[in-house]
Amino acid sequence: MADTQYILPNDIGVSSLDCREAFRLLSPTERLYAYHLSRAAWYGGLAVLLQTSPEAPYIYALLSRLFRAQDPDQLRQHALAEGLTEEEYQAFLVYAAGVYSNMGNYKSFGDTKFVPNLPKEKLERVILGSEAAQQHPEEVRGLWQTCGELMFSLEPRLRHLGLGKEGITTYFSGNCTMEDAKLAQDFLDSQNLSAYNTRLFKEVDGEGKPYYEVRLASVLGSEPSLDSEVTSKLKSYEFRGSPFQVTRGDYAPILQKVVEQLEKAKAYAANSHQGQMLAQYIESFTQGSIEAHKRGSRFWIQDKGPIVESYIGFIESYRDPFGSRGEFEGFVAVVNKAMSAKFERLVASAEQLLKELPWPPTFEKDKFLTPDFTSLDVLTFAGSGIPAGINIPNYDDLRQTEGFKNVSLGNVLAVAYATQREKLTFLEEDDKDLYILWKGPSFDVQVGLHELLGHGSGKLFVQDEKGAFNFDQETVINPETGEQSWYRSGETWDSKFSTIASSYEECRAESVGLYLCLHPQVLEIFGFEGADAEDVIYVNWLNMVRAGLLALEFYTPEAFNWRQAHMQARFVILRVLLEAGEGLVTITPTTGSDGRPDARVRLDRSKIRSVGKPALERFLRRLQVLKSTGDVAGGRALYEGYATVTDAPPECFLTLRDTVLLRKESRKLIVQPNTRLEGSDVQLLEYEASAAGLIRSFSERFPEDGPELEEILTQLATADARFWKGPSEAPSGQA
Repeated sequence: MADTQYILPNDIGVSSLDCREAFRLLSPTERLYAYHLSRAAWYGGLAVLLQTSPEAPYIYALLSRLFRAQDPDQLRQHALAEGLTEEEYQAFLVYAAGVYSNMGNYKSFGDTKFVPNLPKEKLERVILGSEAAQQHPEEVRGLWQTCGELMFSLEPRLRHLGLGKEGITTYFSGNCTMEDAKLAQDFLDSQNLSAYNTRLFKEVDGEGKPYYEVRLASVLGSEPSLDSEVTSKLKSYEFRGSPFQVTRGDYAPILQKVVEQLEKAKAYAANSHQGQMLAQYIESFTQGSIEAHKRGSRFWIQDKGPIVESYIGFIESYRDPFGSRGEFEGFVAVVNKAMSAKFERLVASAEQLLKELPWPPTFEKDKFLTPDFTSLDVLTFAGSGIPAGINIPNYDDLRQTEGFKNVSLGNVLAVAYATQREKLTFLEEDDKDLYILWKGPSFDVQVGLHELLGHGSGKLFVQDEKGAFNFDQETVINPETGEQSWYRSGETWDSKFSTIASSYEECRAESVGLYLCLHPQVLEIFGFEGADAEDVIYVNWLNMVRAGLLALEFYTPEAFNWRQAHMQARFVILRVLLEAGEGLVTITPTTGSDGRPDARVRLDRSKIRSVGKPALERFLRRLQVLKSTGDVAGGRALYEGYATVTDAPPECFLTLRDTVLLRKESRKLIVQPNTRLEGSDVQLLEYEASAAGLIRSFSERFPEDGPELEEILTQLATADARFWKGPSEAPSGQA
């Protein structure tokens, strides 16, 4: 059997996402709008398979064929007849549910590969003897031959997502290195092209000279089209001695289905902002234009307080090893009015609270652009995983000048952060009951502050394409160095800070949340006063230091790197608070009741304000100053210094990592509902909270065109398979 780090356990938590009441309150028109947006999101989410690993599309197609022919209960009888035990069949169901939930065979949270926890030979017998194989023997056998070996392989390079020798990624061809990624980013910056909707493919000619294809995601390929800002970019270039070719058409047939559903959704838009937003998204996905997506995002920002909220596109860059390319994501959600009222009060206090942040006023935006901030119940969230809250759009120029929106995903929080006492690790016994009581409320506060005043604060010093500055060059300097630096035209936060950008920004937002939760006005907004308020503060800080310890699961000692931006950020905050000293935070190794290594985290609540707050204040100021000025060297030195993991005493983090892995609890799988159009009426279809229920939700997700989608995915994967088959770049057997 595989190392437990690379399997999903049979007893993994599975929860159903409850949005029944929110959906019930929608009008027929709102339901139709939500239905078509959901269809668009689910279609687009399939692109994530092509953004993850070479084998992921084949695994998805194989599982889909298997469970379309026999549902989990029917397949169970066949599996047991083939000699599988109940535990082995459950392990297969959990694996399949994991592939659907993560949109691939790598965990969305941690980027670690997971493999089936049963013998490969037994699974092969089940698959090749299945009803699907009887109906389509050549197709099923072909899929198994293509992905079976890779499904189980734990060769070192395949264990994690990464670039070059550090891991596998399909954002880049298998022979690309970090140096290629840097060169490509400089090329994109020189042409004012965003990396968000691109992939990079490198080929080498007979003389060993590399040439690069930058491929944009779009419906249109090389065929003639109406002029857009993209068409003039589709040509050959010479950049620093290397040929580059900009093309488009990546994921074309998938994006065609996204566009068709967005067109249908337009008929049910509630206002002109929504209609224009969808028109620009359609333009973006058709042409491959990030500028059109930005225009759509402007209309989205202006669409204040919609009943049905949504966003779709190539959004988060966490899983690009270089930190610039966006993973496809689409969500549809319904407003939760009670919690949204609290967030509205927080927004109303935002300008005052921003003044409490510990950096000079010149490092804050000239004007706070009042955002929408709502609590939503998710109906659909397509992509590799579901977050607890979102601050979007991620385009720095829009956030600085146009604004943004914050959303807290209430029904996700309700299931993802429910805690059982017996599964609580690394806490003192006398903290556990308090932690369970206040974890949910404290997390509401932290998410609100993190999204609104964390991601929503801070100014970037920028020189635009005309040479104009958005800051006073005479007076504004870096107080850390006494020098000046800024972002030149074409440079963005992601392109400049690249591999640390996502984690650094998450760390800044988390730190803002911790810092401002100490403010009485914030706690009053959420309804907490007196002893309750103090308990919320304590549990929020305690949760962060515990999360910093749990984060060690996502550190890879062999490669000296982190696999998850949020967890790296929380480890950095733990290091900052440990460095504050005076017993604020202590981690004590111990032995559990089972005789195995354990540890306890203790936070001295009496020292949060006197010791923790000043330490966090100094750290936050430095984070913002270095970000504002685009000081990459200073930012990397600060951030990577805190993110370094060693076995030096007193903490001995590498030893603690072994304990964390020993005691880790797998992240829950979340079962989402489907919507079904029956005549002109939209029905909500819900599923049980189990691996089988999650599989059924996907088996019924594409009732009209499931086989066609599987064909599309495998054809797209096969067309590019050669980019991961180089003799020296990829492990043997890789597809």
